[in-house]
Amino acid sequence: MLKGRRLMAPAGMATRPTADRIKESVFNILAGSVQTKRVLDLFAGTGALGIEALSRGAASAVFVDQAKAALSAIRCNVRKLGLEDRTRVIQWNILKNLNCLKPERDAFDLVFMDPPYETNAVSPALAGLLSCGALTAGSRVVIEHSRREPIVQAVGTLVLIDQRRFGKTLVSFMDTML
Repeated sequence: MLKGRRLMAPAGMATRPTADRIKESVFNILAGSVQTKRVLDLFAGTGALGIEALSRGAASAVFVDQAKAALSAIRCNVRKLGLEDRTRVIQWNILKNLNCLKPERDAFDLVFMDPPYETNAVSPALAGLLSCGALTAGSRVVIEHSRREPIVQAVGTLVLIDQRRFGKTLVSFMDTML
């Protein structure tokens, strides 16, 4: 549906978009499990992961980032692709908590997390996801992170089920076991 469309990215190095080969690999691993899912894109940057999920049949996507330039890029990309009716964009400090998600009526089936590398942001973001009730049984969390920031085998009800290496990057897949 949206294949080949270029996304706007903020100028500078503050936003590091997911490499195309990593994104393609992640979605090949997820295969058909994206259709009809409610997607959450944390540390969303350009919104590329959530937008890709929408293009593959996800029902909706919520994008969360703190940087104003990233939020502007996400809004522009969503508008340009005609996805406004299936998306919500939230400015929030993810490391503090994820209370911004409490008003969401339904839990998320699929969560993408791509925090800035080597900032120790993964653990607080996972804790925030668990404490705000954003996940349901069977939710999958996909985390792109530096291989120098290992993921523990389990965090609360989240269990590491797979991990793939792409150079200096690891992609970890965690499932919720409630």
